[in-house]
Amino acid sequence: MSEKMMFDVLEAVGLFFLNPLFIAVLITSVAVGYFRVKKERRNFRVRLLPGLTELKRLLAESWPYALVLSILISVVGLTVDPGWLVLFSAAALIGLLSFYYKLTSPIYFAAAAFFALYFMGEYARGFTFRGWTPGQVDLLGELAVTIPIIAGLFLVAEGLLIIRHSVRYASPFLMHTNRGLRAAAFKTKRLWLLPVVFLVPGDMISAFIPYWPQLTLGGHAFSFVPVPVIIGFTQVARSLYPDVLFPKVGRAVIWTGVSVIIVGFAALWMPILGWASLLIGVVCRAVISIIASGRERKGGFAVAPRPTGVVIAGVVPDSPGEKMGLLPGEVIRSVNGIQVNNEKELYDAIQLNAAHCRLQVIDRAGEVRLMQQVIYRHDHHRLGLLVVR
Repeated sequence: MSEKMMFDVLEAVGLFFLNPLFIAVLITSVAVGYFRVKKERRNFRVRLLPGLTELKRLLAESWPYALVLSILISVVGLTVDPGWLVLFSAAALIGLLSFYYKLTSPIYFAAAAFFALYFMGEYARGFTFRGWTPGQVDLLGELAVTIPIIAGLFLVAEGLLIIRHSVRYASPFLMHTNRGLRAAAFKTKRLWLLPVVFLVPGDMISAFIPYWPQLTLGGHAFSFVPVPVIIGFTQVARSLYPDVLFPKVGRAVIWTGVSVIIVGFAALWMPILGWASLLIGVVCRAVISIIASGRERKGGFAVAPRPTGVVIAGVVPDSPGEKMGLLPGEVIRSVNGIQVNNEKELYDAIQLNAAHCRLQVIDRAGEVRLMQQVIYRHDHHRLGLLVVR
């Protein structure tokens, strides 16, 4: 008996880790890091962050949100249909493999799965899989409330992740201006993995795996099903700095999520509002991306060449440049009292007094400030700066 229980528990855990979506996100996160490093080396001959950063941060930043979401879903009793879960994961897998991460917001997956269930109920009612049929799904019942609320919660989590964990990983790259000069823009391409536990009514799962975790309430059985939820975000910033643009996008996504939750909750009295809330979420999320991208394409460059000085495009973490508080967009006027106007002059001036570095910097507001830092043997020989060349 105990061996059977252990086998079923291991099978339950294996279903999560062997989920194609889980395996795909591990591979794609490595690929994203590889191509980012390759592009940074091509532009600046040095990379900003290690190539495995995306893989290491895949779960490290998102697990608290997954925990809170799982608790909310379980405590409030936001049940979902198993067919919707499968379609949700399939939509996420398609979006992930497209490498176009403007389409990897969970609101798109939730809405696509919801309306796919509707069309399956209309045109494939005879389809059956392990006792499940689309004809048994009532999209004007409880699901019209629970799925929009869950989708809204995902949007709130997405907005918080964008605000807190997208600016630091903005990767600079060089572009040509209308005058033929080189300026810097920034692109972030992030993936987050949230292992969320969903609540599925009925005993369909326990019929195949007897010891799968279940909850019985009021004579009704519910199963806890862990599913990898993917949140992707990509955005280019050039007329605004990443620390200005990305939080704006994140706040807009949060308010969209709150709106979806409110309208979804109103579906308790008018179920069709649940359908409307999903459409509102999809449209608003798409509009946010379109407006942000359109404004950045039409605007100028925040990090552009200056007549004098060297313009900073990026700062390597834990480098002397970061310790001095240097930021992208700031301009180094002089090093150790020597005026510099290009990359070579900058590094030549640093080498004149490699043990101690004094900089005259013009910040983003145009104010002049003096900075200094002791340089140790193990520190980056270029202060850890990526500059506009």
